[in-house]
Amino acid sequence: MTSKPMRGVYPILVTPFDEAGRIDEESLRRLIDFNLDAGVHGLGVALGSEIFKLSEAERDQVTTIVVDQVNGRVPVVINTGAPGTDLAVLYSRRAEELGADALMILPPSFMPATGSEVVDYFRTISNAVNIPIFLQDTATATIPAGLARQLAEECEWVQYIKVESAPITAKVAAMAEAAGDVLTIFGGAGGGYFIEELRRGSVGTMPFCSQPEAFVAIWDLCQAGDEKAAFARFYRELVPISRISGQSTGLFYAVHKQLLVHRGIIRTATVRSPAPPVDPLIQQELAALLDELYPRS
Repeated sequence: MTSKPMRGVYPILVTPFDEAGRIDEESLRRLIDFNLDAGVHGLGVALGSEIFKLSEAERDQVTTIVVDQVNGRVPVVINTGAPGTDLAVLYSRRAEELGADALMILPPSFMPATGSEVVDYFRTISNAVNIPIFLQDTATATIPAGLARQLAEECEWVQYIKVESAPITAKVAAMAEAAGDVLTIFGGAGGGYFIEELRRGSVGTMPFCSQPEAFVAIWDLCQAGDEKAAFARFYRELVPISRISGQSTGLFYAVHKQLLVHRGIIRTATVRSPAPPVDPLIQQELAALLDELYPRS
């Protein structure tokens, strides 16, 4: 699966939970098929999946379900970063054993790490696995372009990077200039600058999984050179959801899960604690928007 370069739309799956907070396997399998039916090019389990709220047994459960349901149809990317190197190696080896096609790993951020410590962290993980690694550059764990290049040059399996630290479009451009010959660049941050990132050297995005058909259509339009139509769909379907989910930190989990409940894909919009409450007025605004975007027959 990973012999071909990865590119395109790789949504990050939410983890559906039931009313008791347990993983809802039926909803997760339905969510996977919903995305595959939309034509996505890959799928991921990462921070947007609340992976940091899962036990190790639950990590295994989610990875096993995703790999099984995908059944080789697209690559599966699993986030295996951890505060400690040994723990990240454990998660990474386990994800590979369970059938992941690639890993996504952010630098350790709980305790500040020097550049040389970050290199040692990724080198150790790379030496322990045999599948590609996505570096994950986030607001709380940034990876400068020069360091990203060094990591790609010194770590065999570091081959991709997901860029989502501000200023996002400038960072994508800088990464493409500094490391575009040794790293394949994806955008992130919910896909909010998908088209602009493609202009600057990215070859794909890792957005949320609630509107996959819109992201795939925008990708197809951009590949065909029709940015006008791509932007029209982007602003019509994606921006309204982004505006609501951006009103408070962490609200996006509830918004995207509620969107998926509305579309009949997952059963509940349960988000594991800690999670911000959804303001009643925001809930009303979201319900009205969902009825407009995806009217129920």
